[in-house]
Amino acid sequence: MNGNGNRLCEKTALITGGASGIGLGIAEKYVAEGANVVLVDLDAFKLEEAKQKLGEACDVAVANVTVESDVQRAVKLAVTRFGRLDIGVNAAGVGSLAPIVDLSYEEFSKIVDLCLKGVFLSMKYEAKQMTAQGSPAAIINISSLNSIQPAEGYAAYCSAKAGVNMLTKVGAMELGPDGIRVNAIAPGLINTPQTAPIFEMEPLYNAYLENTPMGRSGTIDDVANAALFLASDDSSWIAGDTLVVDGAAHTKRYPEMGKILKEMGLM
Repeated sequence: MNGNGNRLCEKTALITGGASGIGLGIAEKYVAEGANVVLVDLDAFKLEEAKQKLGEACDVAVANVTVESDVQRAVKLAVTRFGRLDIGVNAAGVGSLAPIVDLSYEEFSKIVDLCLKGVFLSMKYEAKQMTAQGSPAAIINISSLNSIQPAEGYAAYCSAKAGVNMLTKVGAMELGPDGIRVNAIAPGLINTPQTAPIFEMEPLYNAYLENTPMGRSGTIDDVANAALFLASDDSSWIAGDTLVVDGAAHTKRYPEMGKILKEMGLM
């Protein structure tokens, strides 16, 4: 893959949720800037596709970020394959839609396990390796606009992502003395395979645009550029922050999901 620069030259990044969407977009950006990457995901087929695309700068681990031994194994692979770990990007996550009164405990737990506990486990073992190395490093957690803006039917997702923001602050406080910067990125509506259904529902998509001052949805590249900045030396004194990448959508309100879906006959 042709590089555009060398802002991450000789650095190694571990990226969870790296087989597609935002995680893969960040991996592509990092490799273009000189980094090696280890992609972590449950989708073995998509991981192999990504590995073929990114070439020698990439290795992959089929792993579940909610399983502690899987996370340890992924971090160990990064060190074995590339000699060190300089950047952790924790992007694995999923959402589901259900009002609180209909939301099962099992579904709530599944979302919190992946979106919050998975970030915790990833941070834990990334930080252990980074601390042992004794050199500056960066951890970037992918949060969401829904960490600061509530959405109907997303109680589990909103709660988990709000937890990611606070986990990021605590991580920055504890790890800063070791030279490890911890930040989060909170994307708004980004065009990814996971969000494709929203783009196919015109009333819902239009409601997003009406509540986004910049008048468009985001791209994977919008988030990847932010992740590049936070991983690079350009952000060497930024830590404990959540960078909202949403076209100023957080200044307005989230679409009335329940009302719109009911009008469409989907709820």
